[in-house]
Amino acid sequence: MENIENMMYANKIGYSDVNPYEVIEVISDKTMVVREMKAEKAEWKMDFQQGGFFGRVMNQNNQKWDITPDEDATPFRIRLSKNRGWQNKYGQRFSIDDKPIKFYDYNF
Repeated sequence: MENIENMMYANKIGYSDVNPYEVIEVISDKTMVVREMKAEKAEWKMDFQQGGFFGRVMNQNNQKWDITPDEDATPFRIRLSKNRGWQNKYGQRFSIDDKPIKFYDYNF
């Protein structure tokens, strides 16, 4: 098991998109309080090519985001499930990490 005391971020996994949350409080080794972070697209030029249904972004793995804390976001708890990892009460999954991650899948 990972040492959650050193992990400061919980990144919400939504199919292929990822959104950053910061860990506000570690209540136990199975419960923590998180809060969503602001993520604004930084300077990044998409390489858009024709293909697929409409088109494809060929360089989407090079996305750049400015990620900052959001003091106005509402904190909530996530818990460690026995079989599904970290999740909130709605079953949305989170990955605990030492850095915030934002990824938007432009090809989905």
